[in-house]
Amino acid sequence: MAAVVKIAGVEKVYPLGKTEVRALSGIDLSIDEGEFTTIAGPSGCGKSTLLNLIGCMDIPTRGEVYIEGQPIAKLSDRELTRLRLEKLGFIFQSFNLIPVLTVFQNVEFPLLLQGRWTRAERQAKVTALLAEVDLLKQQQQRSSELSGGQRQRVAIARALVTNPRIVLADEPTANLDSATGERIIELMKNINKTHKTTFIFSTHDPQVMRQAGRIVRLKDGHVAAEQRS
Repeated sequence: MAAVVKIAGVEKVYPLGKTEVRALSGIDLSIDEGEFTTIAGPSGCGKSTLLNLIGCMDIPTRGEVYIEGQPIAKLSDRELTRLRLEKLGFIFQSFNLIPVLTVFQNVEFPLLLQGRWTRAERQAKVTALLAEVDLLKQQQQRSSELSGGQRQRVAIARALVTNPRIVLADEPTANLDSATGERIIELMKNINKTHKTTFIFSTHDPQVMRQAGRIVRLKDGHVAAEQRS
């Protein structure tokens, strides 16, 4: 399998007054197409920082991040925006839905940003995904009217609607009860198998780690251990 994500000698340092905070130090990591990978570790170990770098929402202080062989540091702002729209999907622990929009409109939004789909094509893509996450009956409701588990399923559908190669999920079960969180992870695993989408999570949730095909453990900004199921 070809690596869809490659991290080479990555460091991330944040200035804090007269001192510096080293979030990541010397990270080397390769993730293949179709992997279901968890980035695990305690709070403050660098999980979210690493996801932000892979998601092109931040740049490393040193080292290089490659998405499908492209070094992202060499891309223009326009190219980075296009990369995020075309190849990456994001699932945030706070859902990040637009409260004034309906479920359908929230999922449709990335397609509108891409600007190349007809209304009929958008309708077909959104409807198919809402059926897959079992939210067709709620498609005209606003996100504020939904339960936490339903909002997370909307976020999953929105992340997948552009057929991204890679989906990044930052603590996807953090705001859910254990039963709902388990159903959400099972849904993601099914999508991973069906669509061959690469999933990369950050978590310290043991139930998410149990479902992962690969666990990369961070400690103090370093890769401390790796294991595959």
